[in-house]
Amino acid sequence: MMQYFNEPKLYTRVLDGFNIGFTSVFLLECILKLFAFKPKNYFLDRWNLFDFVVVIGSVVDITMNEVSSEQMFAFGFFRLFRALRLVKLLNQGSGIKTLLWTFLKSFQALPYVGLLIIMTFFIYAVVGMQMFGRIAVDDDTQINRNNNFQTFPQSLMVLFRSATGENWQLIMLACSNSPDVKCDAKAYPKEDDGLCGSPFAFFYFVSFVIICSFLIINLFVAVIMDNFDYLTRDWSILGPHHLDEFVRVWSEYDPEASGCVKHLDIVTVLKRIAPPLGFGKFCPHREACKRLVSMNMPLNRDGTVNFNATLFGLVRTSLNIKRPEGKGSLEKANEEMRAIIMKVWPKTSPEFLDTIV
Repeated sequence: MMQYFNEPKLYTRVLDGFNIGFTSVFLLECILKLFAFKPKNYFLDRWNLFDFVVVIGSVVDITMNEVSSEQMFAFGFFRLFRALRLVKLLNQGSGIKTLLWTFLKSFQALPYVGLLIIMTFFIYAVVGMQMFGRIAVDDDTQINRNNNFQTFPQSLMVLFRSATGENWQLIMLACSNSPDVKCDAKAYPKEDDGLCGSPFAFFYFVSFVIICSFLIINLFVAVIMDNFDYLTRDWSILGPHHLDEFVRVWSEYDPEASGCVKHLDIVTVLKRIAPPLGFGKFCPHREACKRLVSMNMPLNRDGTVNFNATLFGLVRTSLNIKRPEGKGSLEKANEEMRAIIMKVWPKTSPEFLDTIV
């Protein structure tokens, strides 16, 4: 990606070495994940699928560079996979995930803004053809063979150029009622050389630039900011995005993935998980123990706590679902909870119910 003309051979070898090194690390990670998760579970994760495609493309890139000669077809396309490795950074931090999720969610509303832009361009292109389509094409002016209103596609290109702010005021003057603005003889045959410019050009271009630059473009920003505000505000509400943190912390105390953690470690686990799912690191130890007792999670005979039981207890406590309110109400609350689970998931086994409730 950093190659340039007439570069030293040492520089090329260093770049190739880095490329092979990073590709080897990615390939090793891919192989280990395939063995750990098995292919069926591995490809269920979209990030794993993306990593697999990047690894295959990188391996093909290295292979083609080693076996192909300069006379063969260029395989520059596969070099794009080198840059795609940076996309893995999007899966690391929660802040980056929030921004990426906001950007993807904004696409649902952007088509409406895009439709408004298409309508605006269409209307102004038709009006421009009617008002300025007869202006003579002159390569010494802004109305030339590449920039004119004589056809609909050309009108769209002029408007797009004006929307970006490139010399739109000069194009406006070239369409005004200036003596230098002449008519195209083929489009407007007359014995005398009439003027095809119009003072309407000032209103036409100024209004178009205001609508595009200050209104429609800002709508894109408004949609993205609105989605960002909504998603970050909703981030504090318990949802599926909190499950990743719970799984990550749990795996540190259950490295063999047995699904159980010692009951002595469960307080530490829950204090390391941020609210609303966990207790948070600032929660006093005594208060954490009291909350843990109130959750009334089933305890295994070997003194361990089940993964599903812990997660279910945290969700039940956080959302305040069928929690006991006084003495003697625990069994009643649990029975009501069982009834709700069986109603929503009728095929739930009694053994699993005994595990979580």
